[in-house]
Amino acid sequence: MNAPAFNLDTTKIDQQLFYRIPAKYLEEHCVIPIAEADGGKIRIAIADPDNVEVLDEIEGILNAPLIVEHAPPEKIKAAIERCRSGETESVEKVIGELTPDDFEIIGNIRKDQDGVDVANEAPIIKLVNLIIWNALQSRASDIHIEPFENQLLVRYRIDGELYEASSPPPNLHAAIVSRIKIMSDLDISERRTTQDGRIQIKLGKKEIDIRVAIIPTVWGESVVMRLLDKTGLMLDLTELGFEPDVLERYRDLIRASHGIILVTGPTGSGKTTTLYSSLAQLNKPNVKIITIEDPVEYQIPGINQIHVNPKVGLTFAHGLRSILRQDPDIVMVGEIRDRETAEVAVQASLTGHLVFSTLHTNDAPSAITRLIDMGIEPYLITSTVIGVVAQRLVRVLCPHCKRPYETDAEEYIERLMLPEGVVPAGKQVYYQAVGCEKCRETGFQGRVSLFEVMLMTDAIKRLTLQRAASYELKKQAIADGMLTLQHAGWLKARQGVTTLEEVLSVTEEAV
Repeated sequence: MNAPAFNLDTTKIDQQLFYRIPAKYLEEHCVIPIAEADGGKIRIAIADPDNVEVLDEIEGILNAPLIVEHAPPEKIKAAIERCRSGETESVEKVIGELTPDDFEIIGNIRKDQDGVDVANEAPIIKLVNLIIWNALQSRASDIHIEPFENQLLVRYRIDGELYEASSPPPNLHAAIVSRIKIMSDLDISERRTTQDGRIQIKLGKKEIDIRVAIIPTVWGESVVMRLLDKTGLMLDLTELGFEPDVLERYRDLIRASHGIILVTGPTGSGKTTTLYSSLAQLNKPNVKIITIEDPVEYQIPGINQIHVNPKVGLTFAHGLRSILRQDPDIVMVGEIRDRETAEVAVQASLTGHLVFSTLHTNDAPSAITRLIDMGIEPYLITSTVIGVVAQRLVRVLCPHCKRPYETDAEEYIERLMLPEGVVPAGKQVYYQAVGCEKCRETGFQGRVSLFEVMLMTDAIKRLTLQRAASYELKKQAIADGMLTLQHAGWLKARQGVTTLEEVLSVTEEAV
């Protein structure tokens, strides 16, 4: 390009525009928004002005036509760094820019004021956007906005742990919640009952779904926003954390022509990801797959997905009955919550369908006793259930700062109840979390699943017909070759993936 380079050294960058686009995206494509120009246009600087795809994406994010300037890559990166220099204090900075009038208008909504107008004030829009952007850049899965007597607390859940973020003053609570309600298309005037909504945003090529749940508490409405990155969904079974032998067991299981496969574990243990990954592997042009979920978290091309709606009578059981009239090969039920749903799932399996579903139990053998408790006859369970998977998520050690140490780990081995002869004698090398800049001083980056896969062997079926206790089923499953959650966790610790403490924290309850 022959035009002279735009001078970014002496140009003031509009911080509000800067925060509308994730810094990682700006760095990756070497581009930065500068300021608004005449006619509602926005001036940007980019290293490659001929990159039409990036320009189109930025125009879509900013929702305005662009004036494109050329600047050297090193100058753009320096400008991005200058803008990011105060990023950790950005919420405080936005609050600091509010005038006393803003606080009066936003924090204390008068009876004669329209709540919608207040929530649409520029400062509050900027503040809510900033809370969301910072959460996305921190790899948070959830944002918690919680009011207390003298405090408004904002926390991010990162790798399963809650961390406090910069929190606005309590008198901004009403306006922040109102803004979130407007974004979620919820009733801004209703504050006495629970509300659920959804926000959809696009950041470059990323599509982010935000599920919003609002409940009334003693000190005001508490908001939880779950961030779902549609483009970041991992649908490869090999990447989930299965041990090689266990993965082969599971792959053989999902190749069955009919039967019920149950995935168990507490809320937030990765069951949905495992189910979606399984369906993605089975998703072929000659296979019809229908799911019924609450809610549909990710849309997968080629799979018919139904969102339950109890208000109009579309429950799991009712929806499943209707699904069977659609001639599917594979069915996925989000959760078996009651006897009615379990009975329909059993009937679906008996009529030649492969059924996937979830249960809330601590381990795989407990799923059998749970179904019996629901009122399903043992002979129907042995005729339909072909396998049960239990799983947990453990945090992965940061590769940049994890530290090896030697120990015989006697206390841990005893608490993990590993089979005799599994652990070698003497000291072994394990790893511990340290913390560095790259992992935000937590010592961990990301999470991985632990799995135990129980097949319905003849011995397990005999015990089921005898209504045996779950500990008897577990003992037999181990004898049949099942790798327990504790054993899978210990292997991850030996491989340097996680720590022994982390394994115990998520699996000890499943003993």
